[in-house]
Amino acid sequence: MSCLAAAVLVGLTCPLTVGAQTSLSIYKDGRVVVRQTIPQALTKGRNTLTLRLAGLDPATLFSPDSAVTVLSARVRYPTTAADALARAAGQTLSFVRSKGDTVKATVVRADPPQYRLSDGRYLLEQPGTPLVPGDLVRTGAEAEITVDAARDRPRTDLAYVAQGATWEALYQIQVSGARGQVSGTVTVTPQALRSDSAAVQLVAGQINRARAPAAPPEAGMRMEADMVSRQAADARGYAEEQAVGEAHVYELPGRLALEPGVPVATAIFPRASVAVTKEFVVPGVLPWRGWLGQVPVEPNRVPVQVWYTLKRVRGTAFGDRPLPGGTVQLYEPDSAGRVQLIGEATIDHTAPGRDVRVQAGDAFDVTAERVQTDYTQEAIPPARRGVPAKQRVTASYRVTITNAKPESVAVDVRESRFGVWRIVDSSAPPEKISATETRFRVSVPANGEVVLTYTVQIES
Repeated sequence: MSCLAAAVLVGLTCPLTVGAQTSLSIYKDGRVVVRQTIPQALTKGRNTLTLRLAGLDPATLFSPDSAVTVLSARVRYPTTAADALARAAGQTLSFVRSKGDTVKATVVRADPPQYRLSDGRYLLEQPGTPLVPGDLVRTGAEAEITVDAARDRPRTDLAYVAQGATWEALYQIQVSGARGQVSGTVTVTPQALRSDSAAVQLVAGQINRARAPAAPPEAGMRMEADMVSRQAADARGYAEEQAVGEAHVYELPGRLALEPGVPVATAIFPRASVAVTKEFVVPGVLPWRGWLGQVPVEPNRVPVQVWYTLKRVRGTAFGDRPLPGGTVQLYEPDSAGRVQLIGEATIDHTAPGRDVRVQAGDAFDVTAERVQTDYTQEAIPPARRGVPAKQRVTASYRVTITNAKPESVAVDVRESRFGVWRIVDSSAPPEKISATETRFRVSVPANGEVVLTYTVQIES
């Protein structure tokens, strides 16, 4: 057994003669599911292995091989200065006090500090910076693992959850009239993770978290893999997607070299052409809940929001693709053909066939002012004895929309509120979008303006 343990000391901090295969699933919250396939055969029964597994949280360790059960795992993390001095008790070390000045002392104990000089005297504080022998230093997490194999296995498969990398999705849409060109990338940013070659999957979805990581973060935690296939090219070129449970997994092409602090961006789908619609929206003034009061008589400048919708029709490559949540950037070319950033927004995970609708910002040339022109409140007698009386508030508004563009635009004025309310009068027909939202759609001529009036009645 001791021979077996010595034979399978897998150094993940140095190149392997026959490399372990590393596969990583990275989550947006920093979790990483690490899968290691180690070229170490297991015999039927108990096997004890000593492995260096970066960032290992022993509570999460298991074997994906159904014929192998992890019985126990004991982890020692990289050596600190205090650890090294404690292990050096009884040894004589050299301590650097300044350049060219060293002193030798025997470590009696590290805490409280006791160091014996060659003449028998003691120092009760550390005499300098210790020069520690290599055999007292662990450069990576070292795990002693006992597994039970139901039958002989040609290799050892292990998996665990670590911390050390995040990812984000970003989409660029180049808008030209009613069409847009869409491209998308995902960027992996390792914080403490290092790998010369790893297969990487990104997991998108709402994955709950119930426990904090137990393993301390390791600066530059290193995972070695097959050294023959570093950054191997992949004919796919784009990420491949599949549903797993209620999440979606995006497998990046090739094998990636990961380095702490160095982002790696990968395209997740070929550029696609989509239909794009643009809307101007004046948000409502009604409070969602609570009392509707009087407001100052002076007109109030309100923003005119600019919304873009990307149509994602089923049966098309882009429409059938689930999109991981991320950032959307909208671009439009100027008169010289130079693309300019005209909007940025975030989107949630978007299922296949669902349109993408984002607010790019506020309009420059389309403006609006709103003023409350009338306000009354009255008590409504109770329907029967013992029922509290209600209050009815009636408020009227005037919205003036101005268009400085050389072409006409359509503008939506929207109102939304919880509870019992209705539009009792308006200069444009109201359209009830849902039980809580109503809109007025008006056309504003080029270099002109339109005045919308409406009256709202609320009972509470």
